[in-house]
Amino acid sequence: MRWFSCRFLTAVHLLTVLTVAAAWAPAVRADDWPQFRGPGSLGLPAQESPSLPDTWTPTENVLWRTDVAGVGWSSPIVARGRVILTATINDDEIEPPKKGLYFGGNRPEPPKGTHHWVTYGLDLATGKILWKKEAYAGPAAYARHLKNSYASETPATDGQRVFVYFGNLGLFCYDLDGNELWAHRWEPRGTRYGWGTAASPVVHEGRVYTVNDNEDESYLAAYDARTGEPAWKVERDEKSNWATPYIWRNEVRTEIVTPGTMKTRSYDLNGRLLWQFTGMSSITIMTPFSRHGLLYVSSGYVGDKLRPVYAIRPGANGDISLKEGERSNTYIAWSDPEAAPYNPSPLIYGDYYYTLLDRGFFTCHDARTGAEIYGKRRIDPQAAAFTASPWAYHGKLFCLSEDGDAFVIKAGPDYELLGVNRLGEMCMATPAIVDGSVLLRTASRLYRLQEGARLPVQF
Repeated sequence: MRWFSCRFLTAVHLLTVLTVAAAWAPAVRADDWPQFRGPGSLGLPAQESPSLPDTWTPTENVLWRTDVAGVGWSSPIVARGRVILTATINDDEIEPPKKGLYFGGNRPEPPKGTHHWVTYGLDLATGKILWKKEAYAGPAAYARHLKNSYASETPATDGQRVFVYFGNLGLFCYDLDGNELWAHRWEPRGTRYGWGTAASPVVHEGRVYTVNDNEDESYLAAYDARTGEPAWKVERDEKSNWATPYIWRNEVRTEIVTPGTMKTRSYDLNGRLLWQFTGMSSITIMTPFSRHGLLYVSSGYVGDKLRPVYAIRPGANGDISLKEGERSNTYIAWSDPEAAPYNPSPLIYGDYYYTLLDRGFFTCHDARTGAEIYGKRRIDPQAAAFTASPWAYHGKLFCLSEDGDAFVIKAGPDYELLGVNRLGEMCMATPAIVDGSVLLRTASRLYRLQEGARLPVQF
């Protein structure tokens, strides 16, 4: 919102401005985890509390663990002591996901049986499920990849409301007690190879933004967070993508960055295209983020030779694509054509840009210049694959494998594996870090990990 000098405002105008500002004032607290990868999509806690655990087992440094019915790879979010989580429950048995990177996961027909698209509200202090709301029940009308789920989009919150996005079903708004406030439902759209959807919503100053890139009708849309009223919708010349958009607040303006197939675009808050560039891989999953005055965008489909990372300066306009042979230009500070992973979003911690590759390699670059600090280091040759994005605190980096093993790596210019924490259950969801603890989702449970806690022995 643009503020004007009070001497040019009448008392009525001033009251109007203050009323609107109060209505749009963010209610998200510093300790909350409001979206995928938390504040700023950085994967970092607001504060590095001493109670954040460096080690854990299924019982040690576990404050609570709660069984969660259904399938979902969405991350938990937290607002005002409420943990929000989504899942789908099938009345029939379904084919379980298989770990690792592989061909053959396409399933052209959806699993049979009645599905229930649900949202859970849990108490952060105890892990007790306080409410469960069903958005829809019925047969699945669209396919998904064997390793995807019908609840892979992470919800978002403005601290007062929760926005649940099932990309091929609709957008649903609840209060923190689980009461539905508004909803938009739509007919499913086809996705590439029938893989399903995964891009999460984002919230900024009274609006909810969603990207729905598919094979039929791709678009970026904005909705009023309070009423659900559509604000605008922009058609996109894209096909299927799975990347969550990013609200980039920089020194020049605030914009919405949307990675896509072969191309990344950025829009202003009214949906007007600001800039774009070509040179992405053919499948885009990773979420952009900003640090050190730069925006970081990447895409790295494992079947492509081009798996690029770009660091972008604020203020770009028009087409900023690199010319053949270029690694930088006026607005692209640096790039690397073969440094990006496929699924996990990269991480900046301190001065370093860390990349967790899906097959279990780890790299480090200078975040400001892109210079290589160290090249590929194999974390563990026994690890099936990595899908969850890494996180960091206490001078340590955490990389969660699909086997449920969290590898702890020393932050800094020298690679050193410090240890591994094993839960023994498949994990693909990126954890949340809140109130001095880690919320980690497995295939069937949600754990709250905290230093010094221990589950009681159960007989």
